Amino acid sequence: MWGEQNNVTKLSVKDWSPDDQPREKLLAKGVNALSDAELLAIIIGSGNTEETSVELSRRILQTAENNINRLSKFSVNHLVSNFKGIGNAKAISIVAALELGKRRKAEDFENRKQILCSMDIYNYFYPVLCDLQYEEFWVLFLNNANRIIDRVKISQGGVGQTLVDGKLVYKEALTRLASGVIFCHNHPSGNPKPSNLDDELTFRIKRGLQLLEISLLDHLIFCEGKYYSYADEERI
Repeated sequence: MWGEQNNVTKLSVKDWSPDDQPREKLLAKGVNALSDAELLAIIIGSGNTEETSVELSRRILQTAENNINRLSKFSVNHLVSNFKGIGNAKAISIVAALELGKRRKAEDFENRKQILCSMDIYNYFYPVLCDLQYEEFWVLFLNNANRIIDRVKISQGGVGQTLVDGKLVYKEALTRLASGVIFCHNHPSGNPKPSNLDDELTFRIKRGLQLLEISLLDHLIFCEGKYYSYADEERI
């Protein structure tokens, strides 16, 4: 009896069920050893009758062109409707995990607090604006050392544009005693080039800020993986 117990062989990772292998690999080799599909498989927990969790995860990632940023645009309804074995609970887990990743990126940048170039602005606002299917207009308020005081969403619109009330921008800037402001909005179309309305809004509100001795430092237009900076183009 004791001899039989001593002959029991410890299971290796490959001997575990397909749905358990990513978890065991993480414990054995560390999280950095896992592929994106294996990490996603841990989140969803199990596959379906035709696919293991890893195979299902690979297919989900393939539909997002193996791009985590594109995957983060998938809604709960999209995941449930398009992938067998993904119900509301699993879809919510995926969406929540990706949102945590975006917030971590935002917090990493938040620790720096100082804006030195357009890429700093892009990195700061990317988690806020990157996945939106409609336009939002935000203002970043800075002190005279270009350190962040606060950020405020001024307006939210449709797919094509959002309306911005200059008086609200002035009020928020004065309330925070800001020395400089930066405008940020997104173009869901994927084209970062400013429209005539973008130009008109930028220069109109800039004139009002100058009367208040507040500088408009930049206006960034966000798209997936790219942006337009008025300051970089020497238009501010």
